[in-house]
Amino acid sequence: MVSHGIEKTDGATADYSSEERGFGEDHIDLNSNVEARIKNPLAGIPRDRLKTKINAFSQQGGLGDIDDILWKGALVGQNPAEFEDLSELDDEQKQALRDEVLRKWHQPRAMYFTVILCSIGAAVQGWDQTGSNGANLSFPVDFGIPDGDATLPDHERNLWLVGLINAGPYIGASFLGCWMSDPLNNYLGRRGAIFFSAVFCFLPVIGSAVAQNWYQLFITRLLLGIGMGAKASTVPIYAAENVPASVRGGLVMCWQLWTAFGIFLGTCANLALYSVGPLAWRLQFGSAFIPAVPLLIGVFFCPESPRWYIKKGRYMNAYKSLLRLRNTPLQAARDLVMIHFQIEVETAIVGRSNYLTRFFQLFTIPRVRRATLASFVVMIAQQMCGINIIAFYSSSVFSSAGATNLQALFASFGFGLVNFVFAFPAVWTIDTFGRRNLLLFTFPNMAWTLLAAGFAFYIPGSGPAHVGVISLFIYLFAAFYSPGEGPVPFTYSAEVFPLSHREVGMAWAVATCLFWAAVLGLTWPKIYDAMGATGAFAFYAGLNVTAFIMIFFLLPETKQRTLEELDYVFAVPTMTHAKYQATEFLPYWINRWVLRKKVTLRPLYKFEQVAEDAKRAKSFSGQGGQGGKNDFKLLDSICAAQVQTLYSGIDPRLGDRTVSKEDYIGHFSSEESLGDKRGESRPMAVFVPPFPSGQLADLVVRTQHLLGGSEFESTGAEQAVGHWQIQASHYRTLADGSVTEWTCASYVDHIYERVGGVWKLAGLRPHTMLWERGHVTSVMGKFD
Repeated sequence: MVSHGIEKTDGATADYSSEERGFGEDHIDLNSNVEARIKNPLAGIPRDRLKTKINAFSQQGGLGDIDDILWKGALVGQNPAEFEDLSELDDEQKQALRDEVLRKWHQPRAMYFTVILCSIGAAVQGWDQTGSNGANLSFPVDFGIPDGDATLPDHERNLWLVGLINAGPYIGASFLGCWMSDPLNNYLGRRGAIFFSAVFCFLPVIGSAVAQNWYQLFITRLLLGIGMGAKASTVPIYAAENVPASVRGGLVMCWQLWTAFGIFLGTCANLALYSVGPLAWRLQFGSAFIPAVPLLIGVFFCPESPRWYIKKGRYMNAYKSLLRLRNTPLQAARDLVMIHFQIEVETAIVGRSNYLTRFFQLFTIPRVRRATLASFVVMIAQQMCGINIIAFYSSSVFSSAGATNLQALFASFGFGLVNFVFAFPAVWTIDTFGRRNLLLFTFPNMAWTLLAAGFAFYIPGSGPAHVGVISLFIYLFAAFYSPGEGPVPFTYSAEVFPLSHREVGMAWAVATCLFWAAVLGLTWPKIYDAMGATGAFAFYAGLNVTAFIMIFFLLPETKQRTLEELDYVFAVPTMTHAKYQATEFLPYWINRWVLRKKVTLRPLYKFEQVAEDAKRAKSFSGQGGQGGKNDFKLLDSICAAQVQTLYSGIDPRLGDRTVSKEDYIGHFSSEESLGDKRGESRPMAVFVPPFPSGQLADLVVRTQHLLGGSEFESTGAEQAVGHWQIQASHYRTLADGSVTEWTCASYVDHIYERVGGVWKLAGLRPHTMLWERGHVTSVMGKFD
């Protein structure tokens, strides 16, 4: 085993062995994807080697009965846009793949049933959150801790106790429930974890309805938090893992849509039970058990997460789950293959670890650390925006504005209705407009509406007009919250972590959210009492502006990327992302929307177009040194005279040895000269003969075929650089006399210079050489 120093994003050097790196050709470092490229793990693998890989996978997973469909699935996964050219597929299979784009909402019943179940889980969460809203008007008096009269001697203590009881579920969730989700998911699966959480969402609410004093009520609320935390950490993951990428955002965001529905039902229950009398607050707390019942019963009628099965090595179970969640066996096989190979890449990066190790890896592994930061930002922003001061205390806020208790409950009912209705647009916009764009649009609007609500308290009097204006701005605030910061945090956090850290990562994200919800619930009565309504609302309006800035610089977009592709999004260093927003996106936005100029935004992510690369490879028939007669011209005279270095680090054991011009055989380029057209692409092929005696004489390097290229970049008035990607085979004689083939993808920079007004090839320089021998090791080339 050979180790190589790979530069980390923080400048440190870590050793990764060849058995610990990624898989597949043209491997992209998931810890430092500085070029912001997204790569298909099967891209560029020749058919014979791909067939070998799939056969090995089939044997490993006990999938011999589905060899044929696995092979077809692998071919589709390797070149998703080229399925029309695959002779292995019949017309029905091709039509199913077309429908994925044309009829993306046409999904199996089992998949929609899974989403419905997740929606019920979210409704439980919402109803649990609002049970205390109406009860806050009466339970403090019953338990001898009234908080409404500032003249009472224990007023300060009572404010904190009421806040503590309201914060109880979020304290239990952030310190216990969320962190239990990882072991629960690991041992019980996604469905088992949801069942466990449903039990704790059922029994404690019954207990809260029969509590005899404030501390019994607080204990039942703490226990409720265990169920809320475990459920909130599991249900969005379960939905994200079962839903196709094309509709994942719209369906996973059902968590927030139906949380909003649960909040609405909770406000309905609070209003309906108001007239019951002294028992009203007990029934308002206890009514939240209702949606927990179908959750308890329905969870085991849904398929288990196929990714969880794959993580456990139960591949046939995973395939059976995918058969229920996808329209055809071909799509199920494709997803099975792609998930498996991407998980291998993740495992190579993060290794296998226990719970405690995985927790620390949230902050130590660069790719995971970036997801941890992004989920922290989007989750804490949900509390910074101030939505839960309304969800927890709206009845108290409206009451303090001069409304009667019944009017306050009606106003809270209106808030719940607006919150639910305006969550619907996100179903369609979250996968088109994008998660990040929704947040950037809604946060400024939440800031001004919350500020306006605060200043509305200055309106003289306490009549219907006074309460009505305050309600209007609070409703506008909710209308902006619901399609943005409402659905995005849980959808986003459920998808950004690699499978190996998905449970503990989601636990971190939800614990962040609910911990600060606990802080908010605990401190709001005191903040409101000390700062007044206007000051308190203005304070949260300012936090909205702060959250907007954090999101702008620190939150990558994830829309319409598979869970596996997101590995490469979060391999881009945070500073690279932040610098792009400041130096590229912000000037573009100002020029485009303020100055009204026609400008083009340079994209941050260079998503790999496998189909286009394949087309280039087909059109440039330069395999094995045989260029097309009319397509290429051998430029030996130019290269032999001017190329001093082709590659460095062709083999890990070569160290700093370079390949000189004497080792060079030939270069293929198109016949026509570049002229001044720097946007033209040119195929290339490089050949290196066997090394001299004593320098790995058994190693032969040859070009197999062109994988792709890029447009030329001008590096000065007299120079241009084109980046080319080739695939090469390297044959090595092993100690037992057998010969093995190592296949790599390599990037080579073509350097062109203007000579007498004509662009000509001046030289080559190495870019990156990548190896595979069961695993891939990245070896960085030296530039001369």
